[in-house]
Amino acid sequence: MSHRPSSHSPRRRSLLRGSLAVPAALAVPALSGAAPALALGGRPSADWGVQAGDVGAHSGLVWVRSDRPARMIVETSATESFRRPTRWHGPLLGPGTDFTGTTRLRGLPSGEQIHYRVLLADPDDPRRTGRPVTGTFRTTSRRRRDGVRFLWSGDIAGQGWGINPELGGWRVYEEMRGRNPDFFLCSGDNVYADGPIQPSVTLPDGRVWKNITTPEKSKVAETLAEFRGNFRYNLLDENVRRFNAQVPSIVQWDDHEVRNNWYPGQILDDARYTEKDVDVLAGRSMRAFSEYYPISTQRPGEREGRVYRVLRQGPLLDVFVLDMRTYRNANSPNRQPEDATGILGAEQLAWLKRELSRSRAVWKVIASDMPLGLVVADGKTNFEAVAQGDPGAPLGRELQIADLLRHIKHHKITGTVWLTADVHYTSAQHYDPARAAFKDFAPFWEFVSGPLAAGGFPAVKLDGTFGPDQTFVKAPDRPNTSPAETPPYYGEVDIDGDSGELTVRLRQQGGGVLFTKVLQPGRVGQ
Repeated sequence: MSHRPSSHSPRRRSLLRGSLAVPAALAVPALSGAAPALALGGRPSADWGVQAGDVGAHSGLVWVRSDRPARMIVETSATESFRRPTRWHGPLLGPGTDFTGTTRLRGLPSGEQIHYRVLLADPDDPRRTGRPVTGTFRTTSRRRRDGVRFLWSGDIAGQGWGINPELGGWRVYEEMRGRNPDFFLCSGDNVYADGPIQPSVTLPDGRVWKNITTPEKSKVAETLAEFRGNFRYNLLDENVRRFNAQVPSIVQWDDHEVRNNWYPGQILDDARYTEKDVDVLAGRSMRAFSEYYPISTQRPGEREGRVYRVLRQGPLLDVFVLDMRTYRNANSPNRQPEDATGILGAEQLAWLKRELSRSRAVWKVIASDMPLGLVVADGKTNFEAVAQGDPGAPLGRELQIADLLRHIKHHKITGTVWLTADVHYTSAQHYDPARAAFKDFAPFWEFVSGPLAAGGFPAVKLDGTFGPDQTFVKAPDRPNTSPAETPPYYGEVDIDGDSGELTVRLRQQGGGVLFTKVLQPGRVGQ
């Protein structure tokens, strides 16, 4: 994915925080049950849109999907006119990657608005190119005074709630686009590969929810083609494509990218699956996941990649993206007195400790795909997340988290904030050793948001091991409420460049701010 640009270099310009214009060349089809149409005249087409990811101060990744074999070309400019563009020659797109490709842009100016356009060229005749598709993103600023603002959420197309054209599709993406954040953090469950979507669902009040459907979303995903179709489904929504063209992403994964509550080595007892080996399913999903998102740790040609990574977002912020799925041990009653594997695995835990200790950012956001003190069950006796409901000393996976929290305290690492999704409601928890059975850690906050486009669920219980106090929660009173009944939740983090204050706002689509918490930099115990 590393490609040399040709001249000319983009000229610097001031940071455009207020620009909300939809890129003119992002011509997208209306919502329908069919995939975007093929390009006229036999030229390659990029009707699935573009997206940028893992953007830093001087680099970023740009993604596209073609409708046929094509050479990916990216042009960047400091202006929308694309005067004196820089050209980046990307990969050849073909069936081996489902016609998707990512090009890494290097040497970009920091703290600037980058305009880009993707052209797809006929491999046999480079002069034959399709209509360019444009996007934009801001590179990370190295100037503290510029501040940082981003959004996060997760849980998309779950529990049978898909794209409803009668409601305008996933309009929450348009609302989030209007917030014009520096980036969007998706905290997992980007797809529900185990959740078929039917043409219609009757709501409790008699209304009918209508879904766009595709063959790949009509059954649980097992083949590589079916996993690819699950990731492609989200791009049928024009709100998502417009959002992707303006807001770069940081993406992690969780269980529903494969199957509910899966863990390595699991053999399924589920009649819906002909392939029972979850490791085989996970490998296929990871390949499709790496094809459909621009992620800096993925390598071209590899079938598997690494999800956990750290994204440096200037002097104010580092984002530590965790993978609590790939390296975990089996779900169990989670009360073992020793547990070296835990939920992160030994290697990832060592990496996280090392990178947290190295960080010089004012704030260290730990992007966790599962909550810490919320009791998430897996059946009647097993548990899916960290907590298991025993409020005493750490047991099972809690031992690994206790080790991490102890490391953070003893190495005087300040400014850690945990963000997650997964439980399909929104809440704020403050963890304090004064309330906890385990005392050897510094207080911290955990904030939960989501779902973006899935069923809402009631709040779960808290586990007292790390002393959580739930200062805010909003959740439905019954399981699997539709997005028509429980509007989507997303969170916003705003770090002020002058004071360094970090403000968290929990938001609901159309309803504004539900909860606000302001944290002071460098303090312990807030």
